[in-house]
Amino acid sequence: MQFSFDKELENPVRGIIRIVSEAMREKGYDPVNQLIGYIVSGDPTYITGYKNARSLIASVDRDELLEELVSSYIKQI
Repeated sequence: MQFSFDKELENPVRGIIRIVSEAMREKGYDPVNQLIGYIVSGDPTYITGYKNARSLIASVDRDELLEELVSSYIKQI
């Protein structure tokens, strides 16, 4: 996977989601399930602390995360 600085600079939420997802995959977690758990509950323990992922995700409002995920999905259908 190639990292695109331009896309992340345009949309920092997308970049944070990408970094957090990669950290969760590296630790053996399913990013979809973990992100859903975090967005629904607000419990940061759904997100690994590996590579500072928990701090990164906590820097973004959960509504912004949901908006980015839904927007990306709708653009692809």
